Amino acid sequence: MSLGYLLNTYPVTSGTFIRREIHALEERGVPVTRYAVRRWDQELVDPADRAEQEATQYVLTGNAAGLGRALAAEFAANGAGVARAGRALRELATGVDGIVRPSAYLAEAAYLKQRTAADGVTHLHCHFSNNAPAVAMLCRLMGGPTYSFTAHGPDEFTDPESNRYDLKVEHAAFAVAISHYSKMQLMRWGGMQHRHKIHIARCGIDLSDFAPMGAPDSSNTFVCVGRLCPQKGQTLIPEAIAPLTRDYPDLKVVLIGDGETRGEIEGEVARLGLERHVELTGWASNAEVRTRIGQSRALLLPSFAEGLPIVIMEALAMERPALSTYIAGIPELLDERCGWIFPAGSVEHIRGAVRACLEATPRALAEKGKEGRRRVEARHDIRKLAETLEGLFAPCL
Repeated sequence: MSLGYLLNTYPVTSGTFIRREIHALEERGVPVTRYAVRRWDQELVDPADRAEQEATQYVLTGNAAGLGRALAAEFAANGAGVARAGRALRELATGVDGIVRPSAYLAEAAYLKQRTAADGVTHLHCHFSNNAPAVAMLCRLMGGPTYSFTAHGPDEFTDPESNRYDLKVEHAAFAVAISHYSKMQLMRWGGMQHRHKIHIARCGIDLSDFAPMGAPDSSNTFVCVGRLCPQKGQTLIPEAIAPLTRDYPDLKVVLIGDGETRGEIEGEVARLGLERHVELTGWASNAEVRTRIGQSRALLLPSFAEGLPIVIMEALAMERPALSTYIAGIPELLDERCGWIFPAGSVEHIRGAVRACLEATPRALAEKGKEGRRRVEARHDIRKLAETLEGLFAPCL
């Protein structure tokens, strides 16, 4: 009897925290079988992600014939289970546009039931509360393993009624929230009658990978890490820093990541003549991200929508202050004692926070850095997360 992890797409460049979580569980002696609905269609930068891809079994990618055979076999041998799943499928379909995609979940669930039985997996854990737990739920209703899921946000909570948290929480063994904000959303949309099933287990990092660096000597470089997309607010950065470059000619913001707003950001950089002050690197390996953070003055993340960004934990662990917005779970980690926090969507407030960080003395930066490290050690150690999850999984295994 063992544990499986089911993800929608895995591994992905922005999903390092899931890989770390799986590895931390395995270091505690809990073997994990990896499943994903589909393979990521972009190049993986980090060698550890490429190795993880080789260890993952894919339910949908390259497996259309296998899905058909699995569903036919379930209809023939497990009609009652398929009927139960079918009733839940109809309820799921009320939350989405059309029946085609949910119907595909049924075939995926049938294949997953047979695959987990062959692998001896008795419990599945999913990250994010969208497709993967829907498939796991249908698999369970067919007689497959129990399941649980971790909800992060922000996209999951954009249209919570369509996500059918009520169904997913009802049939789950339990649900995990990464913050009090996330727990509130699950309680609200999953149903207060299921609140005893919802547990907080904060995402973690391996602190040995993020050594404290002390205050930077003289760097006026800020690092922003994440997908380039509307939710992250990076398009406001050029306008925010432009006036500051007159007083701080060595001011620079390094954007690590890629995505749909890259062209818009590059356009703003060109319009404002900030080519020397804004660098877009594309995606980078975990090691390069750590190096960039270590060479920076602080992390800058002017997000409009988040869960609780892992990169804030990483920066604070390295004793680098963070500048970010007071949305979702961010204020549960970040405040003025370890960085700067400001309203989302405000160019003026981004500029004010960057200026305050530039004006801060080495001693003030060092104090914020030490407080940040202390908080991450207390709340976001990956070993503590693995211990918490192992305790939650134990009754299901």
